[in-house]
Amino acid sequence: MREPGKPRRSPAPQERQADAERSRRQLLSAAFDEFAAKGYAGARVHEIAARAGVNKQLINYYFGGKEGLYRALQREWLNHEATFHDPQNSAQAISEKYVRELLTDPRGARLMIWRGLSYAAGETEPDEEPEQDLSGFISRQEAGELDPGIDPRCLLIGLMGVTSGPIVMPDLVRKLFGVEVSDPEFQERYVEFVRDLVGRLGPR
Repeated sequence: MREPGKPRRSPAPQERQADAERSRRQLLSAAFDEFAAKGYAGARVHEIAARAGVNKQLINYYFGGKEGLYRALQREWLNHEATFHDPQNSAQAISEKYVRELLTDPRGARLMIWRGLSYAAGETEPDEEPEQDLSGFISRQEAGELDPGIDPRCLLIGLMGVTSGPIVMPDLVRKLFGVEVSDPEFQERYVEFVRDLVGRLGPR
């Protein structure tokens, strides 16, 4: 406790840096929730700030506004996603990692869904990944792990649909399996299905 009459100590530079980083992390986490729930157009900066428990002016200060915050969130996800693509891992292992990630935290899939819906409606959203990298598929085809006769563009779309399917259609999971997507037994069953499916994509 500060002694009466004693001047308040100014925060040290390290403390200010720690506070700034904490506020940034809180805003990014809250933004992930808000954008995943409502999409870019539906998200509101004051609601993001309220989720984070900080002043909404900090969104402008740290990110330059809503678009900057959304782009920063996209970059965070892309950096995280890049850790999946270890060339030492099999296509099955990478697919499994994607499925487990989305089943554990569906926000990434929901951001993708909102982006697609916005595009279909003629709306534009900030996009930090304007082009898709197909080199991983192509190199695995050249190495003989995946069938070279499969169009890698179609393969990417197909696998994205397979891995995100339960998140897109949780009602269908309930109707077919009688459980919610969060059910651990269903999740393991679906992970094994995806592994088996990808394992069948080898050369014919």
